Amino acid sequence: MTTRAPRRDAVENRAGILSAARSTLANDPHASVDVIARSAGLSRRTLYGHFDDRDALIRELISSGAQRFNAIAESVTDADSRIALARLAALLWREAAHVQVAAALALDEAHVEHTAEALAPLRRTVATLTRRGQDDGSFRTDLAAPTLARLIEEMARTVISRTDATSSGAANLAVRTVLSIAGLSWREADELLASHPEIVAAEASE
Repeated sequence: MTTRAPRRDAVENRAGILSAARSTLANDPHASVDVIARSAGLSRRTLYGHFDDRDALIRELISSGAQRFNAIAESVTDADSRIALARLAALLWREAAHVQVAAALALDEAHVEHTAEALAPLRRTVATLTRRGQDDGSFRTDLAAPTLARLIEEMARTVISRTDATSSGAANLAVRTVLSIAGLSWREADELLASHPEIVAAEASE
């Protein structure tokens, strides 16, 4: 039996709910389903026709955001491990900064398991990049690669949840923090970013 594609209005309603949830949660991380539904211009009943509860809605936000993060990870192809890590950190920061509250919700303890699963491709990229950086002498080797990759992930989590995305130099700080965890000194980070200003240049133009 052929499964019928969702009606156009159903697809549009679902997209509208997700968009409203992102903007509403940005203003109030504890916003209720009622508030999100009103923001989307829909009834609570319509929202529940797409999502069983608020948690299901947040999980969908996490999944859709993870798809964008995973695509970013695939787009970074620099041969130099240091540049690749810096570029990955900058691109991920810019994406997360646009939906910082939703990103923070994705990283809270209630959703950490779902987030880890959704971000598996990105985490594999970080793990591979970490091993490569250690093998070519770019990154610190006093820690095992899995441990270092985990530290990089945890630091990125902290930066996303605690740094004001609107503050001047936020992306630069995020990149430098990740490079520091990987083992670069502040002078080495300075030299790297000075040689590749495009990595954080977008921040200055925003």
